[in-house]
Amino acid sequence: MGTQGSDEQGRGTRRRVLLGAAVLGAGGAALGLPGTAAAAERHGGGYKSLPVPTIIGHRGASGYRPEHTLGAYQLALDMGAHVIEQDLVPTKDGHLVCRHENDITGTTDVADRPEFAGRKTTKSVDGASFTGWFTEDFTLAELKTLRAKERIPGNRPHNTLYDGRWDVPTFEEVLRWAERESRKRGKEVWLHVETKHPTYFRGLGLGLEERLAKLLRKYGKHKKNSPVFLQSFEPSSIQRLNKLVGNPLVVLLSSANSRPWDFVQAGDPRTVADLVKPEGLKWIASYAQGLGPTLDLIIPKDASGKLTKPTTLVKDAHAAGLILHPYTMRNENTFLPADFRKGTDPNAYGDVFGAFQVYFETGIDGVFTDNPDTGLLAREDFVNG
Repeated sequence: MGTQGSDEQGRGTRRRVLLGAAVLGAGGAALGLPGTAAAAERHGGGYKSLPVPTIIGHRGASGYRPEHTLGAYQLALDMGAHVIEQDLVPTKDGHLVCRHENDITGTTDVADRPEFAGRKTTKSVDGASFTGWFTEDFTLAELKTLRAKERIPGNRPHNTLYDGRWDVPTFEEVLRWAERESRKRGKEVWLHVETKHPTYFRGLGLGLEERLAKLLRKYGKHKKNSPVFLQSFEPSSIQRLNKLVGNPLVVLLSSANSRPWDFVQAGDPRTVADLVKPEGLKWIASYAQGLGPTLDLIIPKDASGKLTKPTTLVKDAHAAGLILHPYTMRNENTFLPADFRKGTDPNAYGDVFGAFQVYFETGIDGVFTDNPDTGLLAREDFVNG
């Protein structure tokens, strides 16, 4: 960690200085100075050129379409999302596809396909047991015969209208889609790309990072100002990517008492609670540019599910030079803090605008949301308020 750590820290500092200049450029445009922001948007001003707070389409516009489909990504972009998220898992023959989990039982029609009945199995993934069908047991050609469907039909029955309309996209298809849309719109389409269960897949000989880096290089999206964030719940995956590409990197953080799975495997005793302390944040900042914490790490909830007092995480992370993109805002009561629910129907929409404002007031740099249109309106209220 010694020299390499300081080298990486120096690199991170230089990157932040350069990106800080991009922000000044964007500010210049707001003052009516020539060039600046428009040029940065076209030619790649880096992540600091994004609007703040940044609205990130979580798995696309997954509040309205089956998640991780080209339909969900397109709708998020059409709604105006600043960044659109993909989660990556591999196929048996090593292709990267967009699914939140390698268990595709709930997000495809695989259970209704008699030809794949024999593929149903039970696996241990990151210490938890799952029974179903898994991407690593299918070739890409086989996976492409399946159709995507709504993951939580009980909460979002209207989304089932679109079941079967789209297939499972490859990440390469998403990169091509982003290129087409960037040309059409005259500005870069930003992506937020997560490596899922990287230690698990490396153990199967299906390492994600090298495959991801190869695709990013193929499409020229591997540089520090490229419009692609890379993120993972496993810090070692981000450290690996830091050696392969120049993209802005984000460490995702789950609940305070949890441990990243690569820490469990390596015998590292640190928990997320350790990583959000100044020393842990300094360590993350030595190889990454951002954090993706659960919203509960920003403002914890009490026993009744109501918000309490914000933690110092935003201030401490900013002091370490890190940006924060917490997850996930959703419109339905069941996903909102108790003090922002309306009525008794868990699937009805609550006071999500009120919740957005409280989170924005903490100083977060952006947020993942299943409902990008709602997030953008809330952002407008906040910025203009």
